[in-house]
Amino acid sequence: MLDLGRTFLQSLERSPAAVALVDGPLRLTYAEWHERILAVAGGLKALGLNHGDHLLVILQNRWEMATLHWACQFLGVIVTPLNWRAKPEEVDYCLADSGARALVFEPVSAAAVAESAQAAAVVRIGVQQAAGATHAFEALLAAAPLAGGPQAGADDVSLMLYTSGTTGRPKGVPRRHRHERAAALAHVAQNLYRSGERTLGVMPLYHTMGVRSLLAMALIDGRFVCMPKFDAGLALALIEQEQVSNLYLVPTLYHDLLAHPDFARRDTASVRKLGFAGAPMHDALLLRLEEAFRPELFVNHYGSSEIYTFSINQDARRKPGSAGRAGINARLRVVRLGSTDPEAVAAVREEGQIIADLAGDEAFEGYWKRADADAKALHRGWYFTGDTGYFDADGELFVTGRVDDMIISGGENISPVDIESVLSLHPAVDEVAVAGLQDERWGQRVVAFIKRKDGVGAGTLDEYCRGTDLANFKRPRDYVFVREIPKSPVGKILRRKLVAGEYEAE
Repeated sequence: MLDLGRTFLQSLERSPAAVALVDGPLRLTYAEWHERILAVAGGLKALGLNHGDHLLVILQNRWEMATLHWACQFLGVIVTPLNWRAKPEEVDYCLADSGARALVFEPVSAAAVAESAQAAAVVRIGVQQAAGATHAFEALLAAAPLAGGPQAGADDVSLMLYTSGTTGRPKGVPRRHRHERAAALAHVAQNLYRSGERTLGVMPLYHTMGVRSLLAMALIDGRFVCMPKFDAGLALALIEQEQVSNLYLVPTLYHDLLAHPDFARRDTASVRKLGFAGAPMHDALLLRLEEAFRPELFVNHYGSSEIYTFSINQDARRKPGSAGRAGINARLRVVRLGSTDPEAVAAVREEGQIIADLAGDEAFEGYWKRADADAKALHRGWYFTGDTGYFDADGELFVTGRVDDMIISGGENISPVDIESVLSLHPAVDEVAVAGLQDERWGQRVVAFIKRKDGVGAGTLDEYCRGTDLANFKRPRDYVFVREIPKSPVGKILRRKLVAGEYEAE
């Protein structure tokens, strides 16, 4: 298999004059971008970074971030991106854990770097004259370009993503060039991307969705339109200006696009393919997107950092909530809750834990220096995802939540996602999240947290739920009206914050 450096060369050789990268006024063809990539790779090498070293990158989705990602692929350095909102202790932890020889940062992350004790001991490369840098990013561009072609092979490690760490220390997920290329190829195939597609590069490049968009565009001589930080109005403007042909976003960002007052007056007709991942999409949003875009393809992608694709549903409208069937490079099972035996397969429609075959081409091989995490998640050649779900009678997968999010009330297992899907369809509900709060009698009681569009009350919503096919024991016992649903930077609902009372009531 080709490594990623040679993968980029394919597009360079096929379409050197095609626009590859856009960031504000900056527009680079594949030939122009390749020159900058080689210069940055040469500059990193001059600073002492060598094959197999880690480079910690704390940047937004700017052209420098995308360029560094590719430069590392050519040089054989392991790009190790971190959320640009990271706190000093997170920078400390990830620098120490990865053993990174250098880090790259910008003004928005400069304070965290300045307060990091570990950062003081490594080379610090600043973008946009970031305070506290030992070297300027611009100096990399002036360096002698990397010579001799790509210096990594398919079996070398391409990047290491850090999981969010919502339940403990972040875990490093190292992935080889062949894992990344297989995942990008599958992404192109499963989303039916054609040569020259254009995508909005807004999903962060410290997240697997953002990385996949970046690599997929290079496979098809496509265009990556950088968006450093999501802003719905700017996103709509870029879609119109750059004639973006596909969107691959988390549901929250789709919600924000539709809610923006500019949506109706912007021309979004160029968008023919929609894809979402990262969180379930509730029925109401699915229907609104179908009406707004009328896409040729509407893909529900279910995956993770560890194994990029678990399953694909290429027509999310046909059976709302279905995550479809195993992806091109995947094998899936659902095993009984509480079991670590891959052969303990759950019955049809029986809720259990979703597991994936580690022999798949996209699968990682284990966490970075975390034998404890491996022992918890890897069993007899299968990755135990921590997600709950079931297969229906048609063999399609439904993802119902996280094992840790399961509500156990009066001895019954209750999935928050089922209840959220029902409530999302009420016209007065803007967003909804469901969590289990401690209850002396029931163990946990079902509570719905509602961001509403108007003054709807708890009684009206309860009456609405009674009129649906939602089982009575799943019906929320309390409704809490909030100003915002707490979410992670990539749009995942943070139920732990709801349980802890970390929200602003309306």
